[in-house]
Formats: sequence, C-alpha cells, structure tokens
Amino acid sequence: MRVGTEWLVDARGCRADALRDLAVVRAFLEHVLVRLELRAVGEGKWHAFGGEGGVTGIYLLTESHLSCHTYPEHGIVTINLYCCRARPDFPWREELARAVGATDVEVRVIARGEPT
Repeated sequence: MRVGTEWLVDARGCRADALRDLAVVRAFLEHVLVRLELRAVGEGKWHAFGGEGGVTGIYLLTESHLSCHTYPEHGIVTINLYCCRARPDFPWREELARAVGATDVEVRVIARGEPT
C-alpha cells in the first residue's frame, strides 16, 4: 500500500551566489509550498553557513516535510519532498533553472510503503 511519495531532487550547475543567498533559496521553497498547495506547520527553520558556505532549510508539513541543502562550492542544491497525499507534477527543471541557474536537474520519485 502506498502511503506517500518522495521526490529527491539534485540540481547541478547552479550559481554559487544564489546558493549562498538564504532569501533566494527560501523564496524558492516557499514557491514550491504555494504551487503544490502544501501546508507548513509553523515557520520553516533555516541556517546560513558563514563565509562561502551555503544554506539549509526545512519545513514541517501536515503532509510530511520539505527540505533543502545547498553546496555553492560545487554548484549543487539538493531538495527532498515527502508527501503523504497525491500532488500534481512540479516543473523542477524549469523552476530551478529560473531560481538558481541550474543546468542539470535529476528528479527521482519514490513510492513509499510499496514493496520494491
């Protein structure tokens, strides 16, 4: 029995400056929340690493969670969305290209609770 779906998103070729900018990354995740009609439980929790470091953030959802980690030194952002209710497709490639300049986006979708 499927109890949820998990999206694992790895985006490469991103602009380092965008991946260091907490406001840019937070705006992208909040865009995902709105676009997929997800319901955050309270405010997201964020941390910006000093110097040339990236950011990490997580939203607890009534549906489960949405999180991201950025690696500006490698031009990579990783995103995890776990949701216990069906959601429409999200254009990860196009939206990450627009938001952080991603040139290569890999999206893996995993059905949770079903035997493999």
